Amino acid sequence: MPSIHLLPDHLINQIAAGEVVERPASALKEMLENSLDAGAGEIQVELQNGGSKLIRVSDDGKGMAADDLALALTRHATSKIATLEDLHQVATLGFRGEGLASIASISRLTLISRQQHSPHAWQVDSHSSSTGEPQPAALAGGTRVEVHDLYYNTPARRKFLKSDATEYAHCEDVFKRIALAFPQAGFTLIHNGRVQHRLPQQTLQQRVKTLLGVEFANTALLVDESSNGLVLSGVVGSPTVAKGTRDAQFFYVNGRFIRDKLVTHAIREAYRDVLHHDRHACYVLFLQLPPEAVDVNVHPTKIEVRFREPQPVHRFLFHTVHKALAGTSAGAVASAGVEHTPATPQRPGIHLPQQRFEQVAMPLSAQEPNNFYATLFGPREARIAAPMASTGDTAVAGYRPQSPAIPAYNPTEAPPLGFALAQLHGIYILAQNAEGLIVVDMHAAHERVVYEKLKTAFDGQPLLMQPMLIPVTFRADALDIATADEHGELLQQLGFDISAISPTHLAVRGVPLLLQNADTPELARAVLKDMREVGGSALLTERRNEILATMACHGSVRANRQLTLPEMNALLRDMEATERSGQCNHGRPTWFKLGMSDLDKLFMRGQ
Repeated sequence: MPSIHLLPDHLINQIAAGEVVERPASALKEMLENSLDAGAGEIQVELQNGGSKLIRVSDDGKGMAADDLALALTRHATSKIATLEDLHQVATLGFRGEGLASIASISRLTLISRQQHSPHAWQVDSHSSSTGEPQPAALAGGTRVEVHDLYYNTPARRKFLKSDATEYAHCEDVFKRIALAFPQAGFTLIHNGRVQHRLPQQTLQQRVKTLLGVEFANTALLVDESSNGLVLSGVVGSPTVAKGTRDAQFFYVNGRFIRDKLVTHAIREAYRDVLHHDRHACYVLFLQLPPEAVDVNVHPTKIEVRFREPQPVHRFLFHTVHKALAGTSAGAVASAGVEHTPATPQRPGIHLPQQRFEQVAMPLSAQEPNNFYATLFGPREARIAAPMASTGDTAVAGYRPQSPAIPAYNPTEAPPLGFALAQLHGIYILAQNAEGLIVVDMHAAHERVVYEKLKTAFDGQPLLMQPMLIPVTFRADALDIATADEHGELLQQLGFDISAISPTHLAVRGVPLLLQNADTPELARAVLKDMREVGGSALLTERRNEILATMACHGSVRANRQLTLPEMNALLRDMEATERSGQCNHGRPTWFKLGMSDLDKLFMRGQ
């Protein structure tokens, strides 16, 4: 007797189902993708017991003919690809022809469909005696798929299902992911007879507001960039709405929701300067690229992809999101539904602070309206508020007093962060703008201003190399040695001199001047790994920025430093003209606003 034999089709389908249909949400995903591939404009989802008892998906798509229904529940039967070339440039959500067959093998599945000009609908059942033979049925149009009693014939698999509430939550996640990707289609979700979501056909901004909340939608930044065949669109959230989990991160490649380490790394790096500690950014982003430039056939659930040229994709994602975040400044209105033009950053020259870190003065100067303080405080206080000379180390600030004509105060034309009123406990600046009260953390705000100036000063300069008196050698694997040999010229541009001295060891003879005190072997390994994965040294920029952030922190105004009104106003103006000034270098907010309506509520005015 031969020990190798062919498996029966039913068992093959159940093995495939183990990979494709992990839980009810997996089956729902396959069914929704089929509806969208069929051109559906309205889709209704009905669930019972979290999807374990019933999943019913009805759509108004183009439907299927009777002959197509006969093959619909057959494994590897599909209308979406026909040749190997088609597999290399998949343009639909589904393509393998495994979904319905796998689901049918572990459930009681009924498929009903009717084409537009067909006299009636046709139906097939996975559990009937005439499986595969379509029968006449009643349906207005489109397709309806009903999945009853998931895993009824595989009790071991059924035991792995969680509670109905948990399984429903996973189904709702799938529903949201697909609904976000196709706002032009209407979606309805019903669970145990109750409508949970009813989404009309709408714009992306409206869909985002409905599913992710008003706060996210109102503070999100629009993204729409293209380069070399890559197009990135959607919205990225303000750092102030970052979350402790990744449940508000939605990334799509050619309409397909994916999770990818390269994508996550690129976006995380773009947010690095403005995200607080372990918080996670919120975004809904759509990457469009030629189908042949991405392989979607690398995972049974199609949630992972492989880019044929990952490094250009990483660079494009990083620079696009970084540009969107850099286009913001304190006081600017950032909204997915409102176009705005941020103030052009003013960046005077800057020098490095001395190695001795001590409290520095702020020789700042700003022009206040000539009747603003006179109106608030009277003539005597207005005279006190006149610009006063400051003393101290001026190496960091780099400001130059100016004295053009001082404008008259007009409340309706006040700048976004308004004009300073006072300093609270030597920590906060209180200011008045046209809408109400502005509170600024002066150290955090000044730290961001100085940090951005330092980065600008270094961005235009080559990274100087510090030759090492004694080369540092360390054991390296074959990949690191090959990378050092292949990218030697790029390493030199980044300030490194790394070369192989044996088949198993590398020698570091020079490092960037800024990083001369770093752990050399650890730094070299990390940079080489980064080069392989993203094509450049994002890690080097990260390390450099960490050092500059420390320098900016020590070179910024400290708490309890008494500022004059001109100094406060100058800081406010600089915040309005500085990129990312809504957050400090550690991702904490630098300011917030209390509008007049907020203050009226606190004091119960008008009630």
